Amino acid sequence: MEMDMLDEPPHLFLCPISMELMDDPVTVSTGVTYDRRSIERWLFEYGSATCPATMQPLANLDLTPNHTLKRVIDSWLDRGGSSSSSPSTSPSTSSLSSPAHDLAACTPLSRMLEAEQLRAALAGLEETPFKVTALKTIRARIAGDVAMQCEFVSSCGVQVVGRVMAQALAECGGDFSAFTVCEEAAAVLAALPLADPESVGLVLAPECARPIATLLQRGGAEARLHAMDILVKVSSNAEAGATTSTDHWTAGGVDVGDVLKSLLELLSDEGGPTTRLSSRALDVLLDVAERAPRGPAKAAEVGAVHVLVELLADAADGRPRDAERILLLLKRLCKCPEGRLAFAEHGLAVPAVAKTVMRVSELATQLAVKVLWLVSVAAPSEKVLEDMVLTGAVAKLLGLLHVETLPATKQRTVRMVRINGGFWRQYPCFPTDLRDYLRLLD
Repeated sequence: MEMDMLDEPPHLFLCPISMELMDDPVTVSTGVTYDRRSIERWLFEYGSATCPATMQPLANLDLTPNHTLKRVIDSWLDRGGSSSSSPSTSPSTSSLSSPAHDLAACTPLSRMLEAEQLRAALAGLEETPFKVTALKTIRARIAGDVAMQCEFVSSCGVQVVGRVMAQALAECGGDFSAFTVCEEAAAVLAALPLADPESVGLVLAPECARPIATLLQRGGAEARLHAMDILVKVSSNAEAGATTSTDHWTAGGVDVGDVLKSLLELLSDEGGPTTRLSSRALDVLLDVAERAPRGPAKAAEVGAVHVLVELLADAADGRPRDAERILLLLKRLCKCPEGRLAFAEHGLAVPAVAKTVMRVSELATQLAVKVLWLVSVAAPSEKVLEDMVLTGAVAKLLGLLHVETLPATKQRTVRMVRINGGFWRQYPCFPTDLRDYLRLLD
């Protein structure tokens, strides 16, 4: 009696040459598994020294028995034989003998097979000419699968993919396909949690870190998103490892300033966080400015304050979420001397921040007051104080005292006015009624 389940065995059980169920599966140096009889005929009768599936030259003619696959095939055959040997098998029992059910029933063996296939794919990744296809297959295997992600890391997957990225970057030049390999490799790394110090350290190695930084500058939209995902994971998870005391991107051969500059250029080119890509760039800027050693200072040094001030004026008109994030980043930058100096030197900085007070949202008002506090009280600059009175920022602050707002915001505003009131009253352009109001606050 012919067994229905043997009519359509799982594709993984078929020899790539004969397309028949493998009796003695063996693996060649490229990581592809064949039936021994078929591959021996290919190698020794036909005298070919390439892998039939990939046409890649074989490093050697060794045939390694694939015991795991052999056990899975035997288990599948045993289940099929017992289910078909009884003529009284019910329809429900027959349905349980389907290939899909049998694979689910032998889950441990199936997982072993998947893990072995992942290891084989990694073993042949650096030599195969079809790297993009291989990387996509690896990415599909580890995406959302914690066990496969652990297997990937323990099988030196990060190192292998890093070397592939470095090789592809070195070969790029005008070769679009080589750059595509680099982009697909970054997609594989972005699929990992990168939550352990070892993985973080491996990603920060030069062969990984430099291509990631390059993708941030020259990659396509999707590749840049992947690069930024990796940046955020590394930035957040590096705090738990040994890299906390140093600039971890510099340790990997990449200056964090270059990374910040690339993010700022992306924001400028897009006209602000108006797309998924530019919005993500602003999120990464926020993260790096908070976590990276000297992050705020380096961001200020590469022109972050100038870019953010220019974008804030537009964001204040109809994009409250963007305005809030820009103000939050400005607040972080103005906590360092470099940031406050850059803020003071920009002629539109004070009016751009003051514009958001009582106009965008309660959070934006709170953040704007904190920014003005940092530049006028925490480390006052005469130019900033002058700009605040000449551009109407002081009038805005006094107006804030007459509306309902958070107590902390109002308290900070009162202190700001009291501390700097004497300086502001000396200007002839300062309104008389406001001058009288300042006296009441003294």
